[in-house]
Amino acid sequence: MGEDRRLRAVVALAQGMAAAHTPRESWRAAALGACHALAGSFAALSVWERELGRLRVLANVGDRAPDEAEFPEGEAYPVHQFPEITEFLHERWAGGGEPNAWVETADGPAAGPAGYCHQRVAALRRRGRGCCVVAPIVLHGRAWGELYVARRTGAPVFARSDADFATVLASVVAAGIAQTERLEEARRLAYTDALTGLANRRAVDVRLDEAVELHRTQGAVVSLVVCDLNGLKRVNDTRGHAVGDRLLERFGSVLSLCGAMLPGTLAARLGGDEFCLLAVGPGADEVVRIADELCRRAAELELGEGVACGVASTEDPIGPVRSARRLFRLADAAQYRAKAVRAAKPVVAGREGPDDPVVRLADTPAPPAGERRRFRGRHDRPRS
Repeated sequence: MGEDRRLRAVVALAQGMAAAHTPRESWRAAALGACHALAGSFAALSVWERELGRLRVLANVGDRAPDEAEFPEGEAYPVHQFPEITEFLHERWAGGGEPNAWVETADGPAAGPAGYCHQRVAALRRRGRGCCVVAPIVLHGRAWGELYVARRTGAPVFARSDADFATVLASVVAAGIAQTERLEEARRLAYTDALTGLANRRAVDVRLDEAVELHRTQGAVVSLVVCDLNGLKRVNDTRGHAVGDRLLERFGSVLSLCGAMLPGTLAARLGGDEFCLLAVGPGADEVVRIADELCRRAAELELGEGVACGVASTEDPIGPVRSARRLFRLADAAQYRAKAVRAAKPVVAGREGPDDPVVRLADTPAPPAGERRRFRGRHDRPRS
């Protein structure tokens, strides 16, 4: 491959990774770009999970074998099966050398430092591939994983120059992965409450819209638990905001623990002293049971005065739920009633007969300006 063509291939790989919106898209772009650049028939990107002692495959592209999914869930290989991993992804370059790529063929090593591993050779033969080039990926000064590109049996064997080019490609992939990680961290922060580490209101809005759409199209049960932490203002006024923040953090931990009892539940801080759980799938009774457990645990906290907790679920007789806003209003109304009557247990919308006061309150037009309660819509600011 000429220098100009290789330069264009490097640019294309970098642009493909830069255009990716998710880690998976980035992994796929990296593998595809390297496969095209090296005229391969197959490529894979893998990460070295040190704590588990394994090389886990993130993406497979090109001519995949029947056992090779594009984004495999469980394709991983113990490091002891690939002893060259620790040599080339750690010891050699960590000692001052370079993380150079090497070539394997179905008959054994072909170019680069000796990296022969019979497992790789056996895999080449089993999958009808004649050779491969393996390039270590180094990120933030540490071995991150490897880039693997193979050619079919009968195709030209990778040369030393191909291995050198693969080393260059691996460095471009490392830069792309670093950029993806930065973007993911920025996205994570945008949807995370800084104090508690829970999801924030923005994350709830997105997830609730998706959940209600699932309810409308597939009949999924969607339940929302809204909590108001009692006594926060008193704690702030008498013991200081640092202690108040500690109360918020501790209740956030309790909320997270209870949410974990319902698989797939989102635990969030809406703002100020208000929190919520969003569950998709579990039945209403199970959600109410967890909400009751949440009330019990909150009442046992050293600080604060427990919580006022309201629940709204599409499985209960609350009328049609065609929008996220209505479910939020119902849960909010239930929480408001729990606070008004100082309920020690959750108040559940729709469970007090045909003229349920919570449903009636939620469906009542907004009160005049100046009245304490105003049900929140997407653009309303949570009260503190």
